[in-house]
Formats: sequence, structure tokens, C-alpha cells
Amino acid sequence: MEQAKEPGSAAAVLGWLVLAALAPGAAHLRAGRRRTGLVLLSCYAAMLLAVLAVALTSDLGTLLGSATQNSWIIAVMIGTGVLGAAWFVLIVHSFVMLRPGRLGPAGQALTGTLAGLLAVVVVVPFGYAAHSANTYRQALDHIFQPPELADQPPAPEPEPEDPWAGRERVNILLLGGDADDNRTGVRTDSMHLASIDVRSGNTVLFSLPRNLEDVRFRPGTPMARRFPGGFDLPKDAGGGSSDLLNSVWEYADAHPELFDGRQHQGPKVLMDTIGYTLGLDVDWYALVNMWGFARLIDAIGGITITVEQDVVFGKYNEGLVKAGTRRLKGADAMWYARSRTFSDDYTRMRRQRCVIGALLDQADPATILTRFNQVARATKNLIRTDIPQPMLQHLVPLALKVKNAEVTSLQFVPPLINTGYPDWDEIRSLAQKAIRESSRPERPVAASASPSAAPASASPSASPPASLSASPSASPPASSSKTPAPKKKSAKQDGDDPVQGLTQGCGPSTRS
Repeated sequence: MEQAKEPGSAAAVLGWLVLAALAPGAAHLRAGRRRTGLVLLSCYAAMLLAVLAVALTSDLGTLLGSATQNSWIIAVMIGTGVLGAAWFVLIVHSFVMLRPGRLGPAGQALTGTLAGLLAVVVVVPFGYAAHSANTYRQALDHIFQPPELADQPPAPEPEPEDPWAGRERVNILLLGGDADDNRTGVRTDSMHLASIDVRSGNTVLFSLPRNLEDVRFRPGTPMARRFPGGFDLPKDAGGGSSDLLNSVWEYADAHPELFDGRQHQGPKVLMDTIGYTLGLDVDWYALVNMWGFARLIDAIGGITITVEQDVVFGKYNEGLVKAGTRRLKGADAMWYARSRTFSDDYTRMRRQRCVIGALLDQADPATILTRFNQVARATKNLIRTDIPQPMLQHLVPLALKVKNAEVTSLQFVPPLINTGYPDWDEIRSLAQKAIRESSRPERPVAASASPSAAPASASPSASPPASLSASPSASPPASSSKTPAPKKKSAKQDGDDPVQGLTQGCGPSTRS
């Protein structure tokens, strides 16, 4: 073996040690261990080339989808642990090869201390990666739990050849739960159904108002037998209604006797009810805690939104989200999306759509990766869903398709429909038309009525009996039996296309 000249100063020893941390084998070559140094460098280069080859030849969606599987996550945790230990040993062995014993006492103490620190520092990224992977795995296991319904069997594993089981679209019900310490049960005050074309990613987001009355249930179901003429309950003590669409989940959960004593039927009943309302089959649901959603927005650093006018909020109107294009933190974004002060349900639905569009536009993979642990912690107690975890491998690539595809929105609000006396056939017809247009290879841009104008145009002379306000004094007359009102000419009949872009009417582009 050829004897190489060894470093003669502490600075040289430390310099070669740092180089060895970046290029394993460099210190061995400097110390004359050519064979060992070349082997280490070759293995390192091969590993980098393999990573580069995977990055260049693999589809990003496929990679991210695979990263949702437990086997991959565990492999990452083990791999990062092994690499961290290997780098630690490498630094220690490289330090020994550089023979710091030839230095003076002060040089030995200095190089030994700094070499120890370097050995710890090089392990930190691997430890962080393993910790992040474990946090990610715990979040997935917490969110995507097996079904809790006793009568619901475990979901079958998706077939690799056709994970969608022949479906051209998947329909996912997105719910916002208005949880409160003083409220029992689950009130779903935000209800959107995302219908996604599995080939193109084109998506229609159907938005249903919380105050939709006379809700009909699929014939033959327990709820249809209980309410054959539509969801109808006596008024509350304060004059409010507990038989609106947003109360279906809560009512089903509170009355297990309707389902032969089976508990937790709320999600299943609401999915079936909204699916029947729109004429679609709902595959899964995801319930988001509205204030947990604020933590998710904070985790990605906020979202940029154009606030078209001041939004007042709070019990005493003490809060304000000022008008203008601004970056909102989670709490402000949620108040912007939820406040009904000096406003109404339908304006709030439009603002919710703008928040969803901003989040979809701005939560790109790079942002999520740089804030990975914050996002994982925020989502752990944020979402409740019945999506089987094995389906994530296919839903994640589909979500990336959606981000780059056409996302349109159809809001069932006045004057398009009458929320007090809904025309169910018209609702289904509008939904099917929107699906057909979304499924076309190229959909022409259509003129549409601005959703923000809907509430303003609903003057007393032109509005349906259903009110635009949530106040009891403006609600439809209290009655246990509901008589049909004359049909009102819809926007569709006026020649307007109610289907619009997700961020249409939301001001300038919200991209960061």
C-alpha cells in the first residue's frame, strides 16, 4: 500500500474530515487507504445515481402514492436509521485514519471535540427523516382507521390493474364539522361533493346549502320510512329548525333505534342522502374539523386570498378580516369562510369555495415537504374519513391530476334553486349536466352568473319563500307539513350556465 502524506495540522485534519462527510472515502484516500476509499466513493456514487434514476424515470404521483403505504414508510425509517449509523461510523473511522495522534495535545483536543460534534451533526438529518416518517405513519394510522360500523366489512384491497373497479368517476363527500363545546353531535355546516374523473382529473365540486329543507331519503331506507314526506321535525324551543340538511348526520347518530340499534350511522346516512339528492353514488367521505382546518392553513404558512369586502365576525362583532388581497393565517381564513355576520349562508358558501380553491392552488408538494412535520401534526386530529388506507396509493396520484386539471363548481343556492321547496328533479338534472360537461375532453369556457351576486339579487319580490338569512324571524313559516310553492324560473332556464370555475368570483389569482 502506498503511504500518503498525512495531514500535519488540526485544520487539515478537520478539512479532510468535513470532506469525508460530504464524499465518503475522501479521508481514506488522503490517508493512503486507496482501495477502501475507492470502494466507499463508488458505493456513494452508485447510491446517488440510483436516487437520480428513480427521480427521473418514476412518476411523481406514483412515488407519492407508494409513500402512503406502511411497508414503504417502515422501509424509509429502517433505511434512514441504517444510513445514519453508517455515516456516524464513517466519520469516526475517517478521523482515526487521519491519525490525529501526531498532533500536539491542543490539536488533539480540538480535532477530537469537533470530530465528535461532526459525527453527531451528520446523524441529525437521518434522525429527522426517520422521526418525520414515523410521525407521518402515525398520522395516517390515526386518520385512516378501519370502519367502525359493525355491519360494514373491511374494504377489499384495490386491484392494481383497475383500482377504481370500473368506475369512471369517484365521488368524495367533503364535510366541514361545526364542533363546539356547547353542542352535542356533529353538525355538518359545510357540505361539498367532489366528483373526480379518474382519467383526466377533471372535477366538479357540488356545494349544498346547510339550510336545505324537506330533505328526501332514498326509498326503502330507515330514514325514508321514518320521514316518507321528507325530513320534518317540530321547531326548536327558540323557533329554530333541526330538520335541515346539516342535521341529518346528528339525527341519525342520535337515533340508533331506526337502524336496529346500530351506532354511528350518521356518516353513512348523510352520504346516501346527498348521493340520492344529486343522483350520484358517494364512495367516501372526509369530515374536517373547521378549526383544525385553520391549523392546517397555519402549517403551510397561510393562504393568499382576495377579500372582496370587510368580513365581520365574533359574538359582539369585534373581529374583522379587512378587504384586499392579503395572506391570511388559519384563524382569519376560517372566519372569512364561516362568518355570516351581515351576510348569509350563500355568500359564506362562495367564500368557502374560495378558501378551498386557494388551498388547492397553494399547497403544492414543495410547500408540504418543507413543512412536513407541521402538516402531519395538524392533520392528525383534523380529518375523520372512511377512505381505506390502501386506496391512498391511488388517490394521491389522482389528487395531483386534479391540481393540474379543470375544477368547476356548482352551488345549489338561490336563485338557482329554492332551498325551502327544492325541485329534486332539477337538482339531479343540473348535477348530471355538470358531470357530462366535466367528462368532455375539452370543455368550452361558459359565461356564468357570479355567486356573489346571488344573495344580492334575491329581493323580496324575486326570491323564493326560503330565506337568505339564518335568523329565525326570516325563516319559512313554521309548519309540520310543507306545501309545494310555485316553481321559480331557474338560472339554467334563463340561459345562464350555473357551472363555473372553482375560484371564479374569488378575485385575482391566489397563487403565492
